[in-house]
Amino acid sequence: MKKILLAHSPDADDIFMYYAIKFGWVETKDYEFDNIGLDIETLNKEAIAGTYDVSAISFGMYPLIKSEYAMLRTAVSFGNGYGPKLIRRKDKKLKRNFKVALSGKYTTNAMLFKLYYPEARPVYMDFLEIEMAVVNGEVDAGVLIHESILDYDESLEVEKEIWDIWVELAGEGLPLPLGGMAIRRSLPLNRAIEIENILINGVKIANDKKEELCRRLEDEKLVRISDAMLTKYLDMYASDESVELSPLQLKALDKLYELGFEKGVFSEPLKTEDYLIPREYEALRNS
Repeated sequence: MKKILLAHSPDADDIFMYYAIKFGWVETKDYEFDNIGLDIETLNKEAIAGTYDVSAISFGMYPLIKSEYAMLRTAVSFGNGYGPKLIRRKDKKLKRNFKVALSGKYTTNAMLFKLYYPEARPVYMDFLEIEMAVVNGEVDAGVLIHESILDYDESLEVEKEIWDIWVELAGEGLPLPLGGMAIRRSLPLNRAIEIENILINGVKIANDKKEELCRRLEDEKLVRISDAMLTKYLDMYASDESVELSPLQLKALDKLYELGFEKGVFSEPLKTEDYLIPREYEALRNS
């Protein structure tokens, strides 16, 4: 069997979108998938280092790895009216150069935050530590991501939604790009196509068997949240919209990379569709 090392975050949406494969519900042909769970900033750094065959990444860092990794169409997370939150203590007024905790230098939310707050002073930490760092006054504010956006200390309030920053920068009508998956270009193209199709089927089956899968994830203590909160979170970030990139999602990604180029984050503009696996190869190969 061909062993594929797949890295994802330990967050509920990534776990949900992968574990239909892990539980054996998906036909994987001659592939054996070994998975590893790491926080998103570690995944971003490991992708830059070229460590894993397939990896979850922040969309905001993809231009840094585009030569070594193709973007996959599946297991994508976008916000639509919601997303990461910049929070502060209710008794705190932020100055222009406020100290802020971010979940990583390469995350999409950090990119958008820094475009909007260029004078803020970022420090980076594990996203699970950000809430208490704000509560304790270690930082003036912090950007909450993943499940932490659903429930946080009552002493805190939202200063700014990253969704609102996105709308101000990108305009109305586009979902907020957050994260997806990338695959190493050194894999043979026919193999890359097969792996992408397996992962697409995995996300489809996860959505089709959502209730059963959630129950098993909770029973085996594979996720940090449960019950109604888990359902709410998955409805936001792991739904039918996560199965395959849509034309609107591609347009949103192109806008993200256009903004990054205009603001000097990236050295050139990027058309996302040019960096997807070329599906036409499969038809040509079999013709």
